[in-house]
Parts: sequence; structure tokens; C-alpha cells
Amino acid sequence: MSNQVNDLRSALELLKSMPGQLVETDVEVDPHAELAGVYRHVGAGGTVMRPTRQNGPAMLFHNIKGHPGADVLIGLLASRERVAALLDCKKEDLGHLLRDSVTNPVEPVLSSDPAPCQEVVYRAEDPDFDLFKLVPAPTNTPDDAGPYITMGMCYATHPDTGRSNITIHRMCIQSRDEISIFLQPGSRHIGAMAERATELNQVLPISVSIGVDPAIEVGACFEPPTTPLGYDELAVAGAIRKEPVKLCKCLTIDERAVANAEYVIEGEIIPGVRVQEDQNTHSGYAMPEFPGYTGEASSECWLIKVKAVTTRKNPIMQTVIGPSEEHVNLAGIPTEASILEMVEKAIPGVVKNVYAHSAGGGKYMVVMQCRKRVHTDEGKQRQAALLAFSAFSELKNIFLVDEDVDIFDTNDVLWAMNTRFQGDVDIIQIPGVRCHPLDPSARPVYSPSIKDVGISCKMIYDCTVPFALKDQFRRAQFMDVDPKKWVPDL
Repeated sequence: MSNQVNDLRSALELLKSMPGQLVETDVEVDPHAELAGVYRHVGAGGTVMRPTRQNGPAMLFHNIKGHPGADVLIGLLASRERVAALLDCKKEDLGHLLRDSVTNPVEPVLSSDPAPCQEVVYRAEDPDFDLFKLVPAPTNTPDDAGPYITMGMCYATHPDTGRSNITIHRMCIQSRDEISIFLQPGSRHIGAMAERATELNQVLPISVSIGVDPAIEVGACFEPPTTPLGYDELAVAGAIRKEPVKLCKCLTIDERAVANAEYVIEGEIIPGVRVQEDQNTHSGYAMPEFPGYTGEASSECWLIKVKAVTTRKNPIMQTVIGPSEEHVNLAGIPTEASILEMVEKAIPGVVKNVYAHSAGGGKYMVVMQCRKRVHTDEGKQRQAALLAFSAFSELKNIFLVDEDVDIFDTNDVLWAMNTRFQGDVDIIQIPGVRCHPLDPSARPVYSPSIKDVGISCKMIYDCTVPFALKDQFRRAQFMDVDPKKWVPDL
């Protein structure tokens, strides 16, 4: 590990050495809506309503109203450049790094050393135990159902196979020792584990590690089919760091947690119990989600009965704004890796790179950079797009561009669309396909052609030049010079 990042604190030390990447403040902030409101202007970006700032610094709040001594970090991964520095690679190569890591996993290990995450222990049996006081979880907007844990690494083990999985879910603090967790049916491994435990009438032990190595946070966002049921995504972080993630035994449940986390919540998912997410506020809303809209409160959340909270000394709570650029990077980079892996296996050499665009929250939209080396490569770019839909089922729109287009520059992509695209011949529509339920246009009230919530018309926009016409679409070639001779500070 050339950058020596292996937990949240070493990540912050790296950012402190990088000018303009971390802002700290001692000014008191209210975690109820105000904290997120501040960061909206500092660096949220993504699909957050404008005005907001793209690629701003991470922000560390040292004075949290109602939580003396607590720190809250937001925006750690809210710029692609920062993610690249924390994962020790070039920003253009992040998808390739994650693809290589998921195919060469390094499994986590159980450490016998004292766990930093257990330096301080709070047990639910203590009459003073209160999650609202112990966990400085913010709300993003005044309408939120309650304080949300948005960067909790949920870790559980399948009752039958004994295989473990880590993933991120939205979790709302509901009482002194209860948390609701939204498990989208059929899309996450822990949901399958909870359903099986319910069939067996058993609780499902679950740990929630908050404030961990960024490699764990990004790796936890892989989905099937890239990481099928039984694949422990902690092994992706192990591959990135070239050493296994260290786990520790939980104190009150039969499960493990990330040993150097800032916070660990130990609990059990109760079989057969469902929770109304906004039972304390009756707002009708949950929290802002990645498409940029505030999600509806669910009546089908599962219940976590909390047994204990353990922390490091002076712990740092980490949080994320749902529609921010941070979500784009968390969800989008694994999306890029999944597409690169599937396409390269099927049609090697056709796709050079993939970008899961901010406008789609890292899920709905990608730009694919394609090569056409010989005449028989014509048409393979569209085959690659079809494979991308298979690699990541929640994907809605794909833009195909040539090698000379910068996929990370939206203006360049739109230039390709305006000069290398005709709507009547270069749009491919695939109607009636399951996509994502949080898309507000993917519901029957929007169009009678939509049969159920979450069904969309998937689209391919082929903005590549036909192979036979490549010579007629050659971009202006400028002299290659080093501008620093004339502008040293450029």
C-alpha cells in the first residue's frame, strides 16, 4: 500500500496532505438537516438540486449539536479524484482496478489482536443506553423519517451456507435500541439471508461497521451477477490493499465486524417483523435517494434489535447525502467494473473504458468508450451495450462513443451526440424491462405502456462513427506542446 491507507483515520491523514481536499470546522451544526444543508454548498454535487458544488472537499464537523465530543465526516468519496487517491490509482483507471480486484479476491481474516472498534462498549441492557444519543446520525432534510445511518457496512452470514456478505442499506434509528433497515426484495444478499432466517424462525445476527477503509466502502457496493450470493465483498477490499481485511468477533452476537471501524452496531434482524419507516415523524418520506428525489417511507422495513454499540476512542461518524456525488462514486465505480468484466469476457478489446455518469446517480446511465479496429467491429459496440444491461440490471441509458471522446467530460460526450448521431438510426429502444423502482418515471401513472413500478424502456444512444466513415470524422489535430514553457503555473 503505497499510500498507507487502511482505515478511516489514515484516509483523513492522506487528505490533510492534499491541498483543498478536507475542510474542518468547530462551528456548531445541527445534525437535523443543517449539516447536509451546509455540505450541499461545499461539495455534494451529484443529482442534488442546484445550487450545489461538484468536486468540493470532504468536510469534518467537530461540534455536533446534542452530541458533545462527536465528529461527523461527510463527502469523503464525493470526488473521483479523491477516490482515486484513496485507492491509490488514476481516476480513469478506477473501474479497471475494481474489475481486477473482484476477479482476484483476498478473503478477510479473523484477527486475535484487540479490536480498535471495541475500545469503548455500550450495552443495550444498560438503562442509559440510547441510540439517539450514542450515534450522531444526521437527517438530510427536514422531511426525513429520522436519523439515518447511510454509511453502515452491514455484515451477516447465511444460515445455511455459512457464507458472509457485506453491503450498504438505509437504516433509520427508531428507538433507544431499534433500527429499521430497508432490504429491497431480490436485490441484496442480506435480504436473502433475512428471508431464509425468517423461514427458519431464527434471528439473523448482523453487525454494522461505520467509518472504515474507503476500499471496503466501494467494494461493498458490488451487486449480482458480478458478486453472486456467497461472495464476500470484503475480499474486494483485500485485493485493492493487497492484504486481507481484519475482522473481530462481536461481543453480544455471533457475528464479526470490521476490526478498525469507528463504530460497530451489534444487533439481530427479527424474523417476521415489519416496521413503518416514518413511524416517529409520519412525514410520508424516508430520505433523499440517488435519483435526486426524496423516497417514500416504506411499511416493509425489517427490524434490527440492537444489543450493543462499540466504538473507538473519540469516534468519527461517517455519513453521505443520498443523491450526492459520493453515491455516484460508491455505486458507479463497481458498476463500471462489472460492465468491463462482462464485456471483456464476451467480446475482448471492444470496450476501452466505462463511466457511470453523475446524472444517473452511478446507476441509471453509463458512457462506454468503444474501439473499431476493423470493419467486423462494426455492430460490436451495440452488442457491448446489451451486455452492459446484463452486467448491471438497474442501468437505463447507455451512450456509446469512440476512442477520441473523453467519457468523463459531458461536453465532449454531447459533442459526439450532436455530430455523430441521428435519432432515427442511432437510438435502440428496449421497452418493458425491469430497471429500478426509485425512478419516478418508471411507473404506470407515467405511461400506460409501463406495466409495473420499476419497469422502463432501456435506451442505447450510438454516438460512434460508422467504421466505413471514420476518415470523414477525424477531429482537428493540434500541435502537441508543453504549455508550461509559457504558463508555468498552469
